Amino acid sequence: MTTIALTKDNFEEIVTGNDMVVVDFWASWCGPCRAFAPTFEAASEKHPDVVFAKVDTEAEQELAGAFNIRSIPTLMVFREKVILYSEAGALPPPALEEVITKARALDMAEVHREIAEQRNMGEAGNDGAAPA
Repeated sequence: MTTIALTKDNFEEIVTGNDMVVVDFWASWCGPCRAFAPTFEAASEKHPDVVFAKVDTEAEQELAGAFNIRSIPTLMVFREKVILYSEAGALPPPALEEVITKARALDMAEVHREIAEQRNMGEAGNDGAAPA
């Protein structure tokens, strides 16, 4: 599958419109980013059911800032609009495979349930007052 170039204009559509999206935040001047590119491309060929996308942090500074990208390459995995993985550094092929396999194996109903519970706990009784 061809890797998609993500921009602030298509990011929401791509992430919400696909079950699983693997995003590489990169820049053309970044040596480790260029070294990771063939690994990323090979994974995209191996997993045609997963969307692989790249964010050029130079061209898309607003998008990189929204995700607090401080080091590149940074890899993020979204599944059902949830960030399951976010880590800086170029991964070797076996490590990238492991990240994809683990993201696929997660019970997303359980993940969404846990997120809802955390939100509810944060809203219940959290009025900002210090405990007595």
